[in-house]
Amino acid sequence: MVTTAEQLRDSLDAIAVIEPGFAAAIARVGYPPVRIRQPGYETLLRTIVGQQVSVAAATSVWNRLEAELGTGCAADALIARDFDTLRACGLSRQKQGYARSLAEMVLDGTLDLHALPHDDEAAIAKLVLVKGIGRWSAEIYLLFAEGRPDIWPAGDLAVQIEVGRILGWPERPSEKAVRAVAERWRPHRGAAAIMAWHHYNTKMDVLG
Repeated sequence: MVTTAEQLRDSLDAIAVIEPGFAAAIARVGYPPVRIRQPGYETLLRTIVGQQVSVAAATSVWNRLEAELGTGCAADALIARDFDTLRACGLSRQKQGYARSLAEMVLDGTLDLHALPHDDEAAIAKLVLVKGIGRWSAEIYLLFAEGRPDIWPAGDLAVQIEVGRILGWPERPSEKAVRAVAERWRPHRGAAAIMAWHHYNTKMDVLG
């Protein structure tokens, strides 16, 4: 698991032993902070609300939804509201479809977010049954809400960019190359992803 600062440091130290580029990255920008979210419906709904909008916009929409539906935007409350009500809260037609898909699956028991399969690929397959939840969103949920240690979102652009930078490659690697190079980092790939994002977010200030 990567749910505590100590676990995250231990995983990164294990990678640094076999990958000098990560040791150098840690020396440059330090260890990343732990980013853990509460597992369950609310976190996945927040993921849907936040898709393709800024953090500020997503927060604004979420606050309006909670004002209308109550804290946590319960699934039954969401299902009970009509299109115009949710639209007034800032939820587009497309995102309403995604949110209703999630709410319906939670209510009818098709999706139990507190009993996902232990196998990562099986858990991803379960999550992507929700409309609007693709592989990347499923991986992000499993990494940050469940703290799964070996989740590797190789399709993430920032991960690709920073893996290339950290390893000193001349160009941004492809998703295939990022998946391949990370095989030797198992079972700590989740920590590698967190480090890549940390490096990406601090490089302008620290690296110049």
